[in-house]
Amino acid sequence: MTVILGITGGIGSGKSIVSHVLSTMDIPVYDCDSRAKALNETDEVIRKGLIKIVGNEVYSLNGKLNREKLAEYLFASKEHTTQIDSLIHPRVKADIMQWLLNQNGHQLVGIESAILFESGINKLVNDIINVSAPESVRLQRIIKRDYTDIKKIKARMHAQMNDEERIKLCKFTITNDNEHALIPQILKITDFYLQEKNSFITFADNL
Repeated sequence: MTVILGITGGIGSGKSIVSHVLSTMDIPVYDCDSRAKALNETDEVIRKGLIKIVGNEVYSLNGKLNREKLAEYLFASKEHTTQIDSLIHPRVKADIMQWLLNQNGHQLVGIESAILFESGINKLVNDIINVSAPESVRLQRIIKRDYTDIKKIKARMHAQMNDEERIKLCKFTITNDNEHALIPQILKITDFYLQEKNSFITFADNL
């Protein structure tokens, strides 16, 4: 049986590091962010939909997505965000389900998404891990990684579900604040699921 863990957390929390550690343990993790970026350029349903919504200029002549143009439209209003999300989220979910069909040999797999609840992907998982870090730590990480303006970072943070809300909805919380050891927290969670005495439903029961 395959148990599906959702992995979520705010921007800069370090959820991708948790996913990387799981991957090194032979626990496959589906990265919604990177797959969505790929699908935006390869999925014909998304391509046609974005052109219809945003215009031909959303793709360059060589077929690459104009991310700045899309972001400009996306963040112009909540209505625009809802419109784009309603196009992309179902295609990502379909891609996830196809990926899951190839994971039957694994007892435990993960799905990483910053918007796990907002996108409805939480309905595809058995349990959820929230990766948490103080806002000051997250800011430092993002600035170091992206050299992004602090105002823009905070705007993105405040646009996401806050940590308190996520913690209430998640079975586990991993504290990634540069003080607590990360790997022991991950091992405690994976050991809970990989022990043979525990019995869980398969992912097929969720779909």
